[in-house]
Amino acid sequence: MSDAADRLASVQSRIDKAASDHGKQGDDVTLIAVSKTFDADAISPVLDAGQKVFGENRVQEAAGKWPGLKEQYEGVELHLIGPLQTNKVRDAVALFDVIHSVDRDKLAKALSDEMAKQQRSLAVFVQVNTGAEPQKAGVLPADAAAFVERCRTEHGLDVAGLMCIPPAGDHPGPHFALLRKMAEALDLKGLSMGMSGDFETAVSFGATHVRVGSAIFGARDYPV
Repeated sequence: MSDAADRLASVQSRIDKAASDHGKQGDDVTLIAVSKTFDADAISPVLDAGQKVFGENRVQEAAGKWPGLKEQYEGVELHLIGPLQTNKVRDAVALFDVIHSVDRDKLAKALSDEMAKQQRSLAVFVQVNTGAEPQKAGVLPADAAAFVERCRTEHGLDVAGLMCIPPAGDHPGPHFALLRKMAEALDLKGLSMGMSGDFETAVSFGATHVRVGSAIFGARDYPV
C-alpha cells in the first residue's frame, strides 16, 4: 500500500471516529480528496485505494489531468472547490459534477445557462464568507438567504448546501456553527466545511462534506 493510501485510510478512520463520537455514521460524511497541484501519478494510488470523490481548485489544472483519469477509473465524482470565473463556466460544467463556490448572481446565471446547453444538472453549494473577509470569495452571511432563494427560483439551480472557509487564525468552531445554523434555516442538508487541519471539528458540527488534501497527498510544492 502506498503512503498516500495509508494516509487516506487514516483520514477516513478519523472521520468515522468523529462521526461516531457525535452520533453519526462515517457514511454520513463525504470525504473529498483535494488533489490540486498533484499530478495524475500522485492521484492514481488514491484512486487505486478506492477513493472516488476528488476536489480541485482550478478548472484549467483539472482539465489537464482528470479527463484521462476518468477514462481509467469509473465512478469518479469531481468537485470544484475553488473560485470560478464566468469565462470558465463552460469547461467547468463539462468536467465537474459539483460546484462548491457559487457566490454571485452573474455566476449563478452563467451556470444555469450552461447546464441547459450541455443538458447537465450539477448540484451546487453557495459559498458563505463567514468571516466577512474583504479578500475572500463568498456571499456575506446577511445576504446568504436572499441569494440562495434567487439561485433556486430565478436561476433554477439545485442548491445542495452551503460552503465556508474560516479565516486563518480563527477557531473554526464558531464559523462551522454559523454555517450549520444558516443551512438549517434554509432547509439545506449539505455542509461543505473542514480541511486537513480541522475536518474532525467540522464533522462534530455536522459537516456532510470535508475537503482534505495535504493530510492525504502530503505537503504541496507550490511554485515560487
